[in-house]
Amino acid sequence: MASATSLSDIAAAKLASSGRPTTLPTDSGWGTSGALLKAATSEVMPVWTMASAAAFLVSVPVFVQAPLVRAWPWVGLLVGGLWVALSIQLMGEGQTPRRQLWGSLLLGFALTWLTGGLYWGWLRSEPLLHLPLEALGVPFALWKLRHPLLRVGNYFYLGSLVGTVVTDAYFYLVQVIPHWRQLMRSEPELAAGIFRSALVQVQTPWGVAWAAVLATLLLSIGVIALRQRSLHWAAFGGAVLSTILVDGLFWLAACWA
Repeated sequence: MASATSLSDIAAAKLASSGRPTTLPTDSGWGTSGALLKAATSEVMPVWTMASAAAFLVSVPVFVQAPLVRAWPWVGLLVGGLWVALSIQLMGEGQTPRRQLWGSLLLGFALTWLTGGLYWGWLRSEPLLHLPLEALGVPFALWKLRHPLLRVGNYFYLGSLVGTVVTDAYFYLVQVIPHWRQLMRSEPELAAGIFRSALVQVQTPWGVAWAAVLATLLLSIGVIALRQRSLHWAAFGGAVLSTILVDGLFWLAACWA
């Protein structure tokens, strides 16, 4: 397929200018792979641009999708299908390398949107099903993890999932899962009282200690990923680090409830 040709051209030009061979290895006919793709894409888009975009996209399902699919779950899935269609269009033949990268990131976002939509739309009252449903895209992400055009999106999806795993682990450790079930099954006007009850668990020495440990874990993973100086790791790191921000905003919301 020819959709990654422009990335290959950039990598070839970069290698030619450095005096190294310009023969480009391919990955299933899609063009550059490995270090060559890293060299090409780093010239197309700054690492921090990708990390910031990934961090922004992690917050969208939390603050937009959850209330949307709770009221109109089928609409949420339809929107997810539109994200997939747009991502494929952006990665299509003749698109610029920058658009192809945005398309890849958008496809990873679409995976998080669709898997999250299934849970928050129909099964949100059972926390035990949260991670299995959010992880439905893992087989695809791992299968195409090294695919040149899909790598950025797959790393973004996996980074977002890492944040979800750590957050859910905290809920289990501080025993707020019963409050989760109660919140999902109650009327909106009762939410404030449930938040306050859950906050009691969070503010115990046990809750504070685990919050510090897991926040440090997320921070370490995110920083290590960003230090790789490649766009797919930037997407991963941005997604992981934004989990700290989103969880912090939920904590503030519970405090103000």
